[in-house]
Amino acid sequence: MSDSRGALGVHDDSTMNESAGAPVVSGGEATPRPPVLVVSDLTTYYPINRGLAGRLLRQEAKTVHAVDGVSIQVDAGEFVALVGESGCGKTSTVMTILGATKATSGSVRVNGEETIGRTPREMLPVYRQMQMIYQDPYGSLDPRFRVSDTVEEPLLVHGVGASKNERREMVLAALESAGLSPADLYIDRFPHELSGGQRQRVAIATALILEPRLLLADEPVSMLDVSVRASVLNLLDELRRTRDMAIVMVTHDLSTAGHFADRIVVMYMGRIVEEGPAKEVLSNPQHPYTKALISVVPKPDPRDRSTPLTLSGETPNPVDIPVGCRFQPRCPLASEECTKSDPRLRLSVGVRIESHRVACHLA
Repeated sequence: MSDSRGALGVHDDSTMNESAGAPVVSGGEATPRPPVLVVSDLTTYYPINRGLAGRLLRQEAKTVHAVDGVSIQVDAGEFVALVGESGCGKTSTVMTILGATKATSGSVRVNGEETIGRTPREMLPVYRQMQMIYQDPYGSLDPRFRVSDTVEEPLLVHGVGASKNERREMVLAALESAGLSPADLYIDRFPHELSGGQRQRVAIATALILEPRLLLADEPVSMLDVSVRASVLNLLDELRRTRDMAIVMVTHDLSTAGHFADRIVVMYMGRIVEEGPAKEVLSNPQHPYTKALISVVPKPDPRDRSTPLTLSGETPNPVDIPVGCRFQPRCPLASEECTKSDPRLRLSVGVRIESHRVACHLA
């Protein structure tokens, strides 16, 4: 098998409604559809190698708390953006959901199927239901493979397509749906013959060829030119609407999240500190960390000269988690209570929508 990263992904023949989370009508009665993804109390710790000297000296084994008690639910057709600083646990969360990183504890259910603790062979049917788009379109495609080989690989892995000709037609259709039209011009090219945007569209076609229910995207446009970012994001937005597919996207760009996402999940040091409808979170942030992130987003109006909210100090060591709120060493509003107890994610007094929750004693 090649080292191209697209061969994960199920064709679901069940009845879908066009709106995210819409009920399925059966026998005249509307019943709510189950969520595509349910993550409960997920933790992922990375052990630190003590080395020979550390073992001889019997030094205490330490771990990096990359993901620490994350719970997320994503419905069909919903676009969720994971935002936060580098190192906050966004990518580790997505990679653990995918199964590429082993979870320490918790639960991940995709279409009702538990994935934690399953072997790679047992995960194969689940991989037909979720796909990944990686950040680097230059590293995610095998340079030895033509476009046709890369996009066809998921079909071969999962035994889809009765013949070479049938698979070729499916590959052409996937490339067309990913915006590479006419597909005949691209199908026999190698990655070095494509631009960055075209490479990422090949990666998208590879991820979508088996029509997954869940798409995970780790900074899918961060390495692309500004001129092609919007077109790739518009493509993902159109695909999730037409295919009723759930998308979880990791991004640093709050402007992008606000424009494309239905819901924003803000992470800090492995925890969710705020989540809610995208426009509500951006217009009415409750957590000081979210306010700081939003304050440094460039404003389109040059007359808007609001002062960015600068955070003092450095991000705490994820090996030695601070007592109390994890943000309190950098928070300009921290109180004594913040240094004693870790706030849980809950409804804030200042929110206007019930689904807007925040983990802050002061909210």
